[in-house]
Amino acid sequence: MKTEGDGEFLEENPPFQNGVTPTDSDVSPIQYEEPVSTYFEEKVPIPEDDVTKMFSFRKLWAFTGPGFLMSIAYLDPGNIESDLQSGAKAGFKLLWVLLGATIIGCLLQRLAARLGVVTGMHLAEVCNKYYPTIPRIILWLMVELAIIGSDMQEVIGCAIAFNLLSVGRIPLWAGVLITIIDTFVFLFLDKYGLRKLEAFFGFLITVMGLSFGYEYVRVGPDQGEVLKGMFMPYCSGCGPVQLKQAVGIVGAVIMPHNIYLHSALVKSREINRANKKEVKEANKYFFIESSIALFVSFLINVFVVAVFAEAFYGKTNMQVSETCNKTGSPHTDLFPLNNETLEVDIYKGGIVLGCFFGPVALYIWAIGILAAGQSSTMTGTYSGQFVMEGFLNLRWSRFARVLLTRSIAILPTLLVAVFEDVQHLTGMNDFLNVLQSIQLPFALIPILTVTSMTSLMSDFANGLVWKIGGGLLILLVCAINMYFVVVYVTALNSTILYVLSAFLSIAYLCFVIYLLWHCLIALGVPRLNICGWSQQSPSILIEEQEESDT
Repeated sequence: MKTEGDGEFLEENPPFQNGVTPTDSDVSPIQYEEPVSTYFEEKVPIPEDDVTKMFSFRKLWAFTGPGFLMSIAYLDPGNIESDLQSGAKAGFKLLWVLLGATIIGCLLQRLAARLGVVTGMHLAEVCNKYYPTIPRIILWLMVELAIIGSDMQEVIGCAIAFNLLSVGRIPLWAGVLITIIDTFVFLFLDKYGLRKLEAFFGFLITVMGLSFGYEYVRVGPDQGEVLKGMFMPYCSGCGPVQLKQAVGIVGAVIMPHNIYLHSALVKSREINRANKKEVKEANKYFFIESSIALFVSFLINVFVVAVFAEAFYGKTNMQVSETCNKTGSPHTDLFPLNNETLEVDIYKGGIVLGCFFGPVALYIWAIGILAAGQSSTMTGTYSGQFVMEGFLNLRWSRFARVLLTRSIAILPTLLVAVFEDVQHLTGMNDFLNVLQSIQLPFALIPILTVTSMTSLMSDFANGLVWKIGGGLLILLVCAINMYFVVVYVTALNSTILYVLSAFLSIAYLCFVIYLLWHCLIALGVPRLNICGWSQQSPSILIEEQEESDT
């Protein structure tokens, strides 16, 4: 049995030994041997405050950092493009979808943070101990695909920003190459200390806030319409275009690799995981910090949606072309001379802002896009490092990891930038959004599975409300993203691609069903365990691995 005193929990018998499942009352927090991470070797100490205080700003400040790094994924160029397209196509009518997606994202990030705090392991490490070899490798490949897809969007964003800032003097292919160099430079900032690195990310978020905030003030959208669109879930007069855009918002906001990233970032704080009070306190402050960070990211996204909703909703290509002609813009050829509704992306978005509100608006927009792209490329590389270390037990150097991911992401992007125009480059974003939507179940299902295991999470395992609510949320998000994928594939109008998609879909669904089977067993449906599969906790698997090594 276990003894409890002054918040310390000792464990004599490991859980799930010999396949016997202990009851919740018999389980206490488990201490795990923490693997050494390539990044974040420094631990941020947590100040000692009066234990009778319900809340401490000093402690909140100590826990501040991981949530803001995580929130950068909500501000990457893919999200910014989704925002401006939402405003241009639906006005303010889809702001409530953005709000709902951000709230759902916050709840899912809570699960990721709790996993890292309670166990001292991030999601990739837990999956490595929990799933058999073949499913584990498939999971790793799927998450890597999501990271590479996100990486390509970020490279595209940076290249376009350099092109806009240089008034076209820096071609897109050169912007792609510059992104390689500056990523290497910025990734070594953590040599100066973890808190300085977190401060640098905070600076980039501030740059985005000021840039897009300037555009918001300059355009001056109707505040009443902004609030109405945010809190009234309706979309009068909307059709398939707006529906597809609403689905795209959810797909852009909730990104699979971000779940893996956040579960690793929270390990950077000094927490005594044998002390239940400290673990509970850490969970509380990390949730508050993540909520604040995502609120900031939500406001920045609202700035972008509102700017394009106020200024360009209902505008036609002809109207925009005429205005750009009057201002002497050299980019009038981007807008065909017809009365079709204006379609914009992050490149065209900067151009039309410059035509309607002056060159300052264009340059500030480009600065915001550059900050979004640069910050998200760095967090994407961190995600790749954690995923590779966790799934494969590899300890690659930072240089090798960045070189690999940059090469994979940049090669196809560079080819398009050299041989095609900006339209094809920005057009890749639709395909990349679909790619990441497909990968979403491979983060959401595992995080719900492992955080519902009492053997792993002890008293901090998901309760009944979180199991049901989390399962429904994940089902909803996955269904929305699958709809987005189906809409995209059906628009390809290619029989060969239809057949290929059908075969891939069968394999994809089989693996998703396999993950759901494991998830339902962890959620407490033992009837599904028809193979007599023993749910060993990762702590047992670690011990067995150590014994086999010796």
